[in-house]
Amino acid sequence: MAVFQAALVNELEKLYKKKKALAAFLLSLAVIVIGQIIIVGVRSGFGLRTAGSMEFPMLVLSVVVNTILPLFTALVTIDSFSGEFAHNNMRITLTRPVSRLKIFAAKITAISLFILATLLLLLIFSIIAGFVFNTNSATLDSLVRTVFSYIVSLFPMVVLALGIVLLTNLLKSGISVFFVSILIFLGLKVLGVFFSQYSSILMTTQLDWYNLFLMKSFPLAKIIRQFLIMLGSSVMLFTAGFYLFDKKEL
Repeated sequence: MAVFQAALVNELEKLYKKKKALAAFLLSLAVIVIGQIIIVGVRSGFGLRTAGSMEFPMLVLSVVVNTILPLFTALVTIDSFSGEFAHNNMRITLTRPVSRLKIFAAKITAISLFILATLLLLLIFSIIAGFVFNTNSATLDSLVRTVFSYIVSLFPMVVLALGIVLLTNLLKSGISVFFVSILIFLGLKVLGVFFSQYSSILMTTQLDWYNLFLMKSFPLAKIIRQFLIMLGSSVMLFTAGFYLFDKKEL
């Protein structure tokens, strides 16, 4: 574990120094600011009831998990693998006394922590913005559901990251991985529309699984089913990604 912790700290330090993580956070904050400006404008100009203190964070989450966060997760993941291979930084990393499995696991953990940190920061600022502009609709139950929805959104994002990791070990060019990832993402979105009966197994549909935790009648069976699908997908993607990573020549 000491070796793994050292590798993880190293990956987190490299991730911290990259501007992509900061850009993801700033762009997420921009979504909050623009969202509240639009809401205040609509409420003031048209007299409509708009998103309340706990509805606004969920509105932000629905936008971010389907647009901004997948984009920056792809960029960070590609940079962690394809970028380091392209600049020969991976050669230096692998000369250290640490196995490829621990390096691979440390990279995946660092990416997961990046996703979690972005979600938590987004949660805090969106809740603050919601309370500032509308405190009347806040309840303890809605607050708990909101916090839980943000946390569980980590799981489908990690599955998405593992899928991109697999692509980075299949394709040499980071640019190719990026465009292929976008095409696959859009393709899965289209498949989810036309084949809705099978949409639960698609990675893009799983991004919205937090909606299950917002229902009044708690759908425990559906939640467990979705979780097991994501768990199985993550195990297969992790195994396939590490196999290619382990066989990759420097």
